[in-house]
Amino acid sequence: MGEDMTGAIEHAESIFIGGAWTPPSSKARIDVINPYTEALFVSVAEARNSDIDRAVAAARDAFDCGPWRRLSHAERAGYLRVIGAKLALRADQLAHAWTSEVGVVSGVSAAMMQALGAVFEYYASLADSFPFIERHAPQAGGKLGLLVREPVGVVAAIMPWNFPASLAAYKVAPALLAGCTVVLKMSPEAPSAGYILAEVAREVGLPAGVLNVVAADREASERLVRHAGADKVSFTGSSAVGKRIAGICSERLARVTLELGGKSAAVVLEDFDIDRAAEAIAGAAPVAIGQVCAALTRVIVPRIRHDDFVDALSARFAAIAVGDPFDPATGMGPLATAMQRDRVEGYIASGVEQGARLATGGKRPKHLEKGYFVEPTVFGSVANDMRIAREEIFGPVLCVIAAEDEAAAIAIANDSPFGLNAGVFTNDAERALRAAREIRSGTVGHNGFRADFSIAFGGFKESGIGREGGAEGLLPYLETKTVILDAELPA
Repeated sequence: MGEDMTGAIEHAESIFIGGAWTPPSSKARIDVINPYTEALFVSVAEARNSDIDRAVAAARDAFDCGPWRRLSHAERAGYLRVIGAKLALRADQLAHAWTSEVGVVSGVSAAMMQALGAVFEYYASLADSFPFIERHAPQAGGKLGLLVREPVGVVAAIMPWNFPASLAAYKVAPALLAGCTVVLKMSPEAPSAGYILAEVAREVGLPAGVLNVVAADREASERLVRHAGADKVSFTGSSAVGKRIAGICSERLARVTLELGGKSAAVVLEDFDIDRAAEAIAGAAPVAIGQVCAALTRVIVPRIRHDDFVDALSARFAAIAVGDPFDPATGMGPLATAMQRDRVEGYIASGVEQGARLATGGKRPKHLEKGYFVEPTVFGSVANDMRIAREEIFGPVLCVIAAEDEAAAIAIANDSPFGLNAGVFTNDAERALRAAREIRSGTVGHNGFRADFSIAFGGFKESGIGREGGAEGLLPYLETKTVILDAELPA
């Protein structure tokens, strides 16, 4: 499984700029390794600084001089609907690429890629319902005040490797509806979805320069962030890189949206069944092999139930089938890269050294000679000041932390530099809501892992700035302008 896909990506040797596949400025390539076979999956052109300059120039010209931002929202929505429909037809290719690049099991990748087109359809629907223009009665002269929401301009959209297609959709679709033009920078670990999206954009006749797609590493990525021609940066990735991007953007007051890391807490209260909680948490943990910023990785339980919960969670983790991500029987595939596996193993060693109890996992599976695998891992007796409880591991490692009561559990949940996601497990919905209001987190789910982009997704504290998904996810791509007229207009 996971055979080389270069032929399926028709223009792997090129970059997509100004509505055309163009040669890059150098012969540099990005080789993507299949994390299960450790063999080459695809090799694509690597964009360098001069390529970034060309991509931004194309987006700048398309925004300043082209027709895109002058179309009505309904006209732009028409393009979005066709893009969504065409992506749905390529769901199998997108799913195969995601599994081959990152190791996500095929059942998950297939289901999520089937739903990808709906993201574009949703934002197209906002053309008719979102208040792009609001009427006001001016208080400082004039007859009619208008609050107008206009496109922010050229958007630098920078992708992570864990969910490349989905996160690209949640940046590109609202940006295009708003009237922005986009430079989509794909991760060197997972560029295929960007190439497929570019092929679709060309196929549907998106005006030249409205969407430009490149794959690049750090130097060229920073060039994009610093570029004076990019009005806004939308970044998903680690908090460390997000802080650097925020600092760079502050130098020129570029608009910025950051969806960053997490160390999300699941607070299991004393009235909730241990087995149900363990089943819910263990069921969500293998998605993307734990390489999910919103994963519930700190499980806070009453002290008297700690050992029983560790046993219940460990039993479920130990039963997860680890192996070929294309095998329907597999519950968890490999980590995305050898570097990522080394990072996870380093955290596991740190947990043992600092005195946490390794309840299950923690090693490489003995039955797998190749692939970047780590066993699903559970630590018990974790103190909230340990590294494995403070820092984002980005792998299948859960920490169980004991708390004396509900107030202490919420305090532990909040004692983190992050605030992306959380969960409260209780049979009492009102109690769940009270606890949710006390937890400093962008999302709080009741009795399970919940991260709903149809409403809004984003974080508090070091987990980011701004929101993606839903109508909230359109706002970052709009600037607000006040217009005061000295005469009335028709309705």
